[in-house]
Amino acid sequence: MVKEGMLNFFAKHYKILMFIPIIITIISIIMIGSFYAKTGSLFYKDVSISGGISATIYTDKPLTESQVQKALGVDTEVRKLTEFGTGKNTGFIIDTPTLSKKELTDLLKKNFDIELNNKNSSVQETTARFGGPFFRQLLIALLVAFILMAITVFITFRSPSPSLAIVGAAAMDIIITLAIVNLLNIKISSAGIIAFLLIVGYSIDTDILLTTWSIRKKGEGTLLNRMWHSFITGLTMTACAIAVMITGLLFSNSNVIIEMFSIVFIALIVDVFTTYLTNAGILYIWCKKKGITWAK
Repeated sequence: MVKEGMLNFFAKHYKILMFIPIIITIISIIMIGSFYAKTGSLFYKDVSISGGISATIYTDKPLTESQVQKALGVDTEVRKLTEFGTGKNTGFIIDTPTLSKKELTDLLKKNFDIELNNKNSSVQETTARFGGPFFRQLLIALLVAFILMAITVFITFRSPSPSLAIVGAAAMDIIITLAIVNLLNIKISSAGIIAFLLIVGYSIDTDILLTTWSIRKKGEGTLLNRMWHSFITGLTMTACAIAVMITGLLFSNSNVIIEMFSIVFIALIVDVFTTYLTNAGILYIWCKKKGITWAK
């Protein structure tokens, strides 16, 4: 009953459903453009890209983020570290684009009597001179990966409409995810760029699965039944990936893992709609025009 109801609803309203992610994508582009006009960047940059200091300090002193920020007195992002299972405070991470390592050491010593050394801290300093070229290289890698993905899709399916639907869905995943990341004020580091590389891979697997099952000319029943089969398989894949992301977010204290998993988690949710609303709608129209709707 659920299957038949969903398939009938899609068959009646697919033209409306396919435009929902497209409209959200247009809104996302406007949001990203507005963000760029205000900040000169497409997203919030972490100190590993913009330049600055990222310090991990281990201490059992019951300090709050606001206390540390107030003591440092400059633009600073502070995140607490807690012990898994007990929630006990084990330290904090400080990201600041303005302080030097010496200034940070002096302020912590003066305000909290914390003397940094190799045993209780780890301080990484990145200059904008290094972060800029590295950031550009990562963006180029992302662009090249997307282009190679598009070429592979076109070679595989050899038809403009299904191929453009796959590439378009991947592009929408990236654009919408980036807009949401900006809304959540997530600062993107090099790990975040790598997460967007992963999005390209996560996006096209469900789209290729849907396209492959939809355009098959033999077996597996009607077009809607073939699309339903790919939907169940693809949703199972996505659910497993989401479960991994949630596990990492709940049980990891690593800032890198939290950043990457947060971005991929958002993209996986977005991909469900871009794949099974927009891509599915385009494929449904194309297959009907080509007469690929028969049963076995």
